[in-house]
Amino acid sequence: MSNKPDADLVINQAKKAGGHIRKGEHSTLAVLYKPMEREEQTESGQPVLDENGQPKIAHFGILNTHFLFNIEQTEGLEMLNDTLLETEQIDPFQPNSAAENLLLSSGARIVHRSADEAFYHPIRDLIQLPKKTLFYDEGGYYAAALHELTHWTGHHPRLQREGVTSACPFGSPGYAFEELIAEMGVAFLCAYAGIKGELRHEGYIDSWLGLLKADKRAIFRASGQARGASEFILNLEQQRKQMVMDDSRCMNDRV
Repeated sequence: MSNKPDADLVINQAKKAGGHIRKGEHSTLAVLYKPMEREEQTESGQPVLDENGQPKIAHFGILNTHFLFNIEQTEGLEMLNDTLLETEQIDPFQPNSAAENLLLSSGARIVHRSADEAFYHPIRDLIQLPKKTLFYDEGGYYAAALHELTHWTGHHPRLQREGVTSACPFGSPGYAFEELIAEMGVAFLCAYAGIKGELRHEGYIDSWLGLLKADKRAIFRASGQARGASEFILNLEQQRKQMVMDDSRCMNDRV
């Protein structure tokens, strides 16, 4: 039986529902291909134009792997019907107020879709997340949301990180470095919000190892930029709180 994290998650789900995976069953590998695109830019941050004067777009893809079981490979879940599944997914976890405030205070454009995809789209300056009902706990949801919010801080109007403003194909050093920043940034933010998050990007570890072998100081540079990104987000929250306090004082003075 597979010991992959996704498979372990399904096994635990089956146990919580009162059943189990049949002995000898094996998980099936599912691969999700996510097409991505970024506007090509020069080293100075200016857009690269084509012969028609339009910004050139770099296209690349990301592969995410999942190890899954079919419900037919289980025992003890025969009475688990669609109604029960829908009821369990209506409110999978209680909102974390600290994390929700960080997302709200950022002003980032965040949309939720039914697709199992979480990403930041630099050209549209948009964060896409799966619906909350597709997550099994608050740690998974907020770790994904804050990871993408860390990427969001690297856009032109904000911290202008190369891994966001420049075309960095999947697997490139620039891509790996930006993902390392985002993963360290989300660790800082989850700690601030009191969330026990998990590493959700295991597939990047090989790229990180290659990056760190080539550049011994990469971890320190990534840590510094991750701290800058998290402080940027926390400062936005403080600014919003100050605005609320100022508005409250104004209301009291009028009274």
